[in-house]
Amino acid sequence: MKRLALLALACAAVAAQAAAPAPAALAEPALVSPKALGAATLAVARAGDRLVAAGERGTVLWSDDSGKAWQQAAVPVRAGLTTLRFVDAQNGWAAGHLGVILKTSDGGKTWTKQLDGLQAARAMLAAATDDAGRRVAQRFVDEGADKPWFDLDVIDARQAVAVGAYGLAMATRDGGASWQPLPTRAANPRGLHLYGVRVVAGQWFIAGEQGLLLRSSDGGVTFTPLASPYKGSFFGLLASHTGALLAYGLRGSVFRSGDAGANWDKVELGTPLTLQAGIERRGELTLLAQNGDAFTSSDDGRTFMRQPSPGGPLPAAGLAAAPDGAWVIASLRGTRRAQP
Repeated sequence: MKRLALLALACAAVAAQAAAPAPAALAEPALVSPKALGAATLAVARAGDRLVAAGERGTVLWSDDSGKAWQQAAVPVRAGLTTLRFVDAQNGWAAGHLGVILKTSDGGKTWTKQLDGLQAARAMLAAATDDAGRRVAQRFVDEGADKPWFDLDVIDARQAVAVGAYGLAMATRDGGASWQPLPTRAANPRGLHLYGVRVVAGQWFIAGEQGLLLRSSDGGVTFTPLASPYKGSFFGLLASHTGALLAYGLRGSVFRSGDAGANWDKVELGTPLTLQAGIERRGELTLLAQNGDAFTSSDDGRTFMRQPSPGGPLPAAGLAAAPDGAWVIASLRGTRRAQP
């Protein structure tokens, strides 16, 4: 299983066994400290010409010089953050442990909490329409804020979707004023973990453990399972500028679909390493392995070339393209710049 997924679930288990720390982490702001500049980061994204990185204990950093120097943002929680996405230079969301979802409207300098695991569980219970759904939701309520989000995607300044552990999936259509559960349980009855989500040409795709692939063609109103080409876990989804979709994950596995998930072709990367992140930049696709190696494609994801991690292996987690052309890698050793 993906390194970050194991980390997130381990933290969730600790939170479940010791409920007392969870309320404090949700109520106390992230500690502002010079040490935060070297803290472990799990995600990095572009906000216009700014870079924003997020990671442990609610740490969020921002940089206006392509990742050469960083400043710490104001964050209202100390929960670890696993994912973030921006719709433009000002508006974005971050999500992570304890069911936390945060929103920024100033390019990542300050953040507000929109949702936590307790609120998410109560929303699930209120939305449940049958006994089975109510039992699942009640269990989530009883277990508290112990389930992490693994990925999110943004459609515009009002619409975003987040997915996480044990089948968690929610969306907002009002800028985050409210978050509503998505009806994925029928397509994912075992509550498998959901690791990746992308909205491509109006269609919503979700990828998860044990090869799970879901699609919605009606804006998240209903979801159906797709025939999966792989039984291992998918840890992310990447869309090309043509609309082709890549599902990637365990042991260097990559599959490409050019027809909205109806059919998938295996892409040979030649690596046994788990893939952690992917980005599209000016028509070029890049996948990041857990050791910091990058794999790039200039033919719409049909073939890839390996570029070893500069300076040796790095416990990599996230990837973004800096305005000056460099890659910026989020890692358990902090953020790192690398030339492609």
